[in-house]
Amino acid sequence: MKTATIARLTALSVLLTAAACSNNKQETAPAAEAPAAATQTAPRQPGFTSGIKETRTNMQTLSDPSKATEKAPAVFTVNFKTTKGDFSVEVTRAWAPLGADRFYNLVKAGYFTDLAFFRVISGFMVQFGIHGDPAVSAKWRAASIPDDAPAQSNLKGYITYAMAGPNTRTTQLFINYGNNSRLDSMGFAPFGKVTKGMEVVESIYSGYGEGAPSGMGPDQGRAQMEGNAYFRKDFPRLDYINSAFIQ
Repeated sequence: MKTATIARLTALSVLLTAAACSNNKQETAPAAEAPAAATQTAPRQPGFTSGIKETRTNMQTLSDPSKATEKAPAVFTVNFKTTKGDFSVEVTRAWAPLGADRFYNLVKAGYFTDLAFFRVISGFMVQFGIHGDPAVSAKWRAASIPDDAPAQSNLKGYITYAMAGPNTRTTQLFINYGNNSRLDSMGFAPFGKVTKGMEVVESIYSGYGEGAPSGMGPDQGRAQMEGNAYFRKDFPRLDYINSAFIQ
């Protein structure tokens, strides 16, 4: 693994860890980010041929971030199915257009399939977005998008990208567990909020604590290189996103 990549991953963990610690209370829990189901898109009944074509297109996008260029609708809802139950996120594109577009393309490509909630800090946030297949992670790791200026605050239930500094957003996301408005001035721009199932989000397993090297949770470098094999072997109690689809 290249030194620059290690530094970037470590910086991301440090950035969110520092934000957590600035809350003036001790916060110890998961570090900064399950058999693959069929690619799911907005519910409809396509013909057999069109269904194959759509699935092929989604698979191509998953393996080539340069194809993830669709503009998201002004408002759309994504339903998540997880090992703890279901929850829904409503995205408002105007809040963070570039972030919303990336999220929309990731969902359509089936990216959020068998994905671990690998950093869960009670009272702070739950983070996810490292793909279970290291080959897919490698494709997206450098596929960053420019920043959006925060237009909404990081309040409870709002979803935002993790980042390692300016213009470093890729695929890692977190959902706020409380009022984390202190993140606003650091450039963390929410693009949606949980509208259903916040109790599910709050029940995600948080027992491993902060990620390595600061804590005993998963190490992001190893997660990028080894994927779900690492999570399942060393952290068997993690919860996962089974699938996500646009409503």
